[in-house]
Amino acid sequence: MKPETATISNSEKIGLISNLSTMLGAGIPILEVVNSLLEDAKGGTKHILEMLRDDLSQGKQLYITFGKFPLVFDKVTVNVIKASEEAGTLDVTLRDLRENIRKEIEFTDKIKSSLLYPVFIVTVFFAVFLVILLVVVPKIATVFVRLRTELPIPTRLLIFLSNVLLNYTSAIIVGSALLMVLLVFLYREKRGLLFRIFFSFPLISNLVHEIDLTRFSRSMYLLLYSGIPITLALELASDVVIQGKTRTLILHAREMLLAGKKLSESLRASRGRVPMLMIKLIEAGERTGSLDRSMQDVSEYYDYQVSNMLKTVIALLEPVMLVLVGVVIGGMMVAIVAPIYGLIGKVGVR
Repeated sequence: MKPETATISNSEKIGLISNLSTMLGAGIPILEVVNSLLEDAKGGTKHILEMLRDDLSQGKQLYITFGKFPLVFDKVTVNVIKASEEAGTLDVTLRDLRENIRKEIEFTDKIKSSLLYPVFIVTVFFAVFLVILLVVVPKIATVFVRLRTELPIPTRLLIFLSNVLLNYTSAIIVGSALLMVLLVFLYREKRGLLFRIFFSFPLISNLVHEIDLTRFSRSMYLLLYSGIPITLALELASDVVIQGKTRTLILHAREMLLAGKKLSESLRASRGRVPMLMIKLIEAGERTGSLDRSMQDVSEYYDYQVSNMLKTVIALLEPVMLVLVGVVIGGMMVAIVAPIYGLIGKVGVR
């Protein structure tokens, strides 16, 4: 397993950081801590600890090993650990880092759980749609063919789709597989383009912007609290955001900082993208010399805002999806039943 591709679960990541923090806080030498953790380690965690043991034996620092695993430890984490090792506060920083990772995981879980219901509805819809086309429509179509009756356009369209699925099953499966491969390729190679398209939708765009502000402020708090210079902190925090516009905004603020401006002044120039409340909190932190705490307050506020926005989006999305699914499935049922009623009417006239 190459370090560049190694991954571990969120629970394993928190467990690793927690164990390192606890045992180092108890005064146990770090090499002894690693050897102790290796006794029960498995999978990716074992691979990280083995490399950590080898690097420590060669006199290297912890952050160097963590930097070899970019899919597990981002640049913010690596630089925070580097700063703490230089300051001699590794055990304290690891404890703060554990809390930050826990909050980030909880934040991500909120987003995933909010998307669960819409995904479930869409999955059920396609399952019902396929059952109707593959089971119900062929049986009804046989009756219509025997009776040689004139069918409405929606019914003929359903029969056509059903025949395509039944007669070209292998080709459809192969085509679907190729489409999935293409989507995976586009996701890997053109991820930025796909995200820009997806994030351009109004509700999604606003939600992602709020998520970016939360992740940015939380990362800034951790970096500044660890003693990292604000210009480097801004550069590192720009990597944790999702939208390109937000990243550009952060890097522009860094350039203005290098030119002698304050962070609040830099963000004020982008007031359309940065809420005034955030600017005011940062301004207060700069006056009192507690910018890191202000960033923590900002992250907690936007964490709450994102949770509320997710609830609102899902509350709006649920009835819309149910209505759309009801209309489509109801339309299919009408397309099947309408010709039958037409036949019954003709028989009654005779």
